[in-house]
Amino acid sequence: MTTVATRIAEALAPSVSHAFGVMGNGNAHVIDALGHIPVVYIAVRHEAAAVAAADAFYRASGRLAVATTTYGAGFTNTVTALAEAVQAGTPLVLLVGDSPTTGPRPWDVDQRALAASVGAPTFTVSTADAGSVTVAAIGHALTHRTAVVLAIPSDLATADAAEEGALPRVAYPAPLEPTEADIAAAARVLSGARRPVILAGRGAWLAGTGEPLSRLADALGALTATTALGRSLFARPEFDLGTVGGFGQDEAMRLIGEADVVLVAGAGLNHFTTKFNTLFAPAAAVIRIDDREPTPHPAVTHSVHGDVALAANTLLAAVPPAPRHSAGWRDRLAADAARFRVRESGVGTMEDGRLDPRSVAIRLAGVLPEDRVTVTDGGHFLGWSNTYWSVASPNRSLMVGTAFQSIGLGFGSAVGAASALPDATLVVSTGDGGGLMALADLDSVIRTARRGIIVVWNDAAYGAEIHQYGRLGLGTAPMLIDEVDFAGIARSLGGRGDVIRSLDDLVDFEAWVASGSNGVYLLDCRVSPAVVAPFYREIVEHTTASAGVLA
Repeated sequence: MTTVATRIAEALAPSVSHAFGVMGNGNAHVIDALGHIPVVYIAVRHEAAAVAAADAFYRASGRLAVATTTYGAGFTNTVTALAEAVQAGTPLVLLVGDSPTTGPRPWDVDQRALAASVGAPTFTVSTADAGSVTVAAIGHALTHRTAVVLAIPSDLATADAAEEGALPRVAYPAPLEPTEADIAAAARVLSGARRPVILAGRGAWLAGTGEPLSRLADALGALTATTALGRSLFARPEFDLGTVGGFGQDEAMRLIGEADVVLVAGAGLNHFTTKFNTLFAPAAAVIRIDDREPTPHPAVTHSVHGDVALAANTLLAAVPPAPRHSAGWRDRLAADAARFRVRESGVGTMEDGRLDPRSVAIRLAGVLPEDRVTVTDGGHFLGWSNTYWSVASPNRSLMVGTAFQSIGLGFGSAVGAASALPDATLVVSTGDGGGLMALADLDSVIRTARRGIIVVWNDAAYGAEIHQYGRLGLGTAPMLIDEVDFAGIARSLGGRGDVIRSLDDLVDFEAWVASGSNGVYLLDCRVSPAVVAPFYREIVEHTTASAGVLA
């Protein structure tokens, strides 16, 4: 007879190549079964890292991944990363042990309710339907672009599976056709645009619309821009304004503010993207394309509900070529490109004797290998990698944690990125706070990455709290971190590591990069907490203004 664990593994096999997890009583047998498929199983050191790795694996490769943990404490440790995957729209399957069919034990919790509280549905297998329920879970994750929990009651993993025969195929969703009325309305607005901008996000990348949106921009004479998760989507960088929102360049953002029509394709219009709803001109027409149910947004004047790729191609056919209205709009950027690209330069070493993080970011930008995938944890330091480091394509820059505004998922997500793109150099950007929170999986990064670079922006503080709440007059003592020797920890785990106190300290690292050597090299960059990233200044200003209103 086939066991329930084996039946689950057989059902996963056509859709999954990798699994990330921590073994325990509730999932030991299914991990063993995955090894016979075979699915590549990668052990991590904390359960949150298992989910973060599966999340990043999908974002980098577009392929579904499995995370797996035991029941109880193993499951509860996943919840932050599970919430991130749900809010980011990442399909993944969290395969977990659960309480036995005879009822909960003292150490069991209501895992179904806990998963539901963060938006993840639970599919529980039985001896009668283990394979078909697994297929249904996969289909739900892909159709609804969400994380799902696949639960195995602890007394069933080794039980005989009564279900026999061929398994059903996973039902992949058909692209949603936009309505003719929505397309016609959008085409009319775009055809009359004098200063059009096309703004694309991660949804446009997932739909494969870089090429049709680039052609539509050419047809309209539009400037382009992206969210942080859609960077380098467009084919014509000479007409691209870069990242919008807090990571955007000031002059470029002001130019977007002059647009009379903005086409938003597969992008979330959150406060960070829209600079707290100040990015677009109040009179601008804003057309939003998304295949999810449209939700009201104060800036959106026209909604196109449908697949981004289908809508882009249909609009391309509906909009007259080379409208004369927009002649000269692109010239504004082309004629003075340098003005729209300049960023703040650093001063090397600050008055407190620590490095200016801008100087570190600029120096590293000229050293990091071009063939790389960059993974960033959450925190104030996001302003350095996202502002100063280029990106080859949207799946080469991953920010697992930002949807749920979490820190501590950087090292875990790096494992997934390294597994998805093993030939690329892995670059991890983290703060000291998030790095300490995820420290167990620094080991996982060093074990699994063929070639990796870890940059720790070590300001001996929770920088976001220092800049936001310290300025409001709160005591800063709880915001400080005793300085940690991350380089020493990396060396103890089998990697290389240097403490970087001056830019000259990067010489050995630069020689290592030039040599093409494999391994993982950690740079413990002692940066000053006195420098506020531009994107965070906006947050601080908004928070301060809000605090003033509340007061």
